Amino acid sequence: MASEEEVFTVLDVGGTTLRVGGYDPATGTLSGVRRVPVDGMHRDPGAPVPVLQRRVVDQIVREVGEHTGGRAPRALGVAFAGPITAGGLVLAAPTVWGRRGEPLPLGELLTGRTGAPAVVVNDLTAAAWRYAATEPGDFCLLTVSSGIGNKVFRGGEVLIDADGHGGELGHWVCDVSPDAPLCDCGGRGHLGAVASGRGVLAATRRAALADPAGFRRSRLGALCSGRAEEIGNRAIARAVREGDAFATEVLRGTLARLAQAITAVFTSIGVCRYIVMGGFALAVGEPYRRLLVAELVRLGCFGLDAGQVDAMVSLGVADDDHGLIGVGRLLAERMPAPSSQGAP
Repeated sequence: MASEEEVFTVLDVGGTTLRVGGYDPATGTLSGVRRVPVDGMHRDPGAPVPVLQRRVVDQIVREVGEHTGGRAPRALGVAFAGPITAGGLVLAAPTVWGRRGEPLPLGELLTGRTGAPAVVVNDLTAAAWRYAATEPGDFCLLTVSSGIGNKVFRGGEVLIDADGHGGELGHWVCDVSPDAPLCDCGGRGHLGAVASGRGVLAATRRAALADPAGFRRSRLGALCSGRAEEIGNRAIARAVREGDAFATEVLRGTLARLAQAITAVFTSIGVCRYIVMGGFALAVGEPYRRLLVAELVRLGCFGLDAGQVDAMVSLGVADDDHGLIGVGRLLAERMPAPSSQGAP
């Protein structure tokens, strides 16, 4: 077992949940993981952004202290839901403290308040480092949950610039119509508003209202007592898994947009591995992967046949530890190993 001095303290701060634990770089394992609600807009949607920023920083510092028993950790790694610069400056956090607000120097603040070197990265950047441990080559990681995000891992690094740009396919404008779905960031027609779990839910409810008879005859209708307002993502995922044609066709329509985005990545930089994670995609499971592959085959990935397209798409690990493991592995890459006692 690793000593307390050898373990990193790692956190994953999302829009609703903060996760904190210890990461042993020698074994790549987590310990003592604790999950609590984030003290952000999810709990207090009316609070001003500066107030929520202070609360979230205070909460992180408090959770680190509780996890370490008041000792300064060896190093602190934070996976955070928002675009982050190389220096740990949080540029925006619409799901944590809202759409507006000044950039927050989270890395600097945490280093000063915990007494430990702090590395702060985007949550999906952290997750990419998890898969880098097992993927033999370059890959693109996609998450499909309440929103959509991506990161490309190539040449031993995640492809983002020093100002945090890159890996934001969820904000690609794929629908330019004036009544396109509204994204969490305030823009319209973004991929995340169309093909995320939230986007699929909205599209399914619209389809149920447009074809009430077809909805009532469907497996999804049976799961929701024939009431469109009772449709939820769990019911949609279950209906698709059970082969319901109604729910499957709605999902297929949203996946056409995601397939377009993947095709653009493939044709522009030649990445041939796509790992799909996120609560909604993994809840649907293998049927989600097959539908996405079918859309990619229909569009055509230049130079690949159907079998090659099928092989390039896989599902991620169905757990909640991507950010914690990933930021722990990133720290292990960047931090020197502690000196052995008595070494010459």
